[in-house]
Amino acid sequence: MICISANCMESAHRRHMVHATGERNVESLRRMVECTPLLLPPLGTRLDIPDLVRCMDGLILTGGRANVEPHHYGGAPFPPDEPVDPGRDALVLPLVRACIDAGVPVFGICRGLQEINVALGGSLHYRIHQLPGKCDHRMPRREDVTSEEIFRLNHVIALTPGGLFEELTGASEVMVNSLHGQGIDRVADGLTVEAISPDGVIEGIRLAREDCFIVGVQWHAEWRPEEHALSGALYQRFGRLASERARRRAMV
Repeated sequence: MICISANCMESAHRRHMVHATGERNVESLRRMVECTPLLLPPLGTRLDIPDLVRCMDGLILTGGRANVEPHHYGGAPFPPDEPVDPGRDALVLPLVRACIDAGVPVFGICRGLQEINVALGGSLHYRIHQLPGKCDHRMPRREDVTSEEIFRLNHVIALTPGGLFEELTGASEVMVNSLHGQGIDRVADGLTVEAISPDGVIEGIRLAREDCFIVGVQWHAEWRPEEHALSGALYQRFGRLASERARRRAMV
């Protein structure tokens, strides 16, 4: 069983809140990994994290409209109109730490990369495009923008020599999409940088331990991973390790 983080958001008619994630997060996992996907509602401390971790074989941390709230990493308060998801923050940040302790593979995508960094003591930039020398990494703002335009390959990233990403692709750089406003500022202790954009934005991280797979990417790897060498390879490595955990759990 692989859990997929869901978000708390307004329904289409804004009459009530729903727990949901984009269909492609589930479908990409299902295509790339033989597993039972289960949406994880953002219920914060109302879920028993130790019990949850005992039942899961892997965790996918998805993107989301809301950003990790700054009080989790000592940042300046958000503007009043900034979307937040306190239930997801309260669940995912301790859940990442529990997964590390239990050896549960974690693959963080976009916001998921940021959650891994914050969970381990790192910090975030609120708006990367407002920093000197940085590009605007956000998605196009037009109302008529298509999915193809949103998820198109946007810029190159350099892969760290000798790192996992280089090992998986045999390449020194790859092209990725770009749909984020926040990004990593201070890298948490224990994390190693796996990829970086031309303007210095951290695009990939990995927990520097051999006994667990804790990886985050800033791009949306769930967009057609079969067609992207690095995204596909990361799903496959994550899936293999989740399957190994499932076999070990079945023997207990």
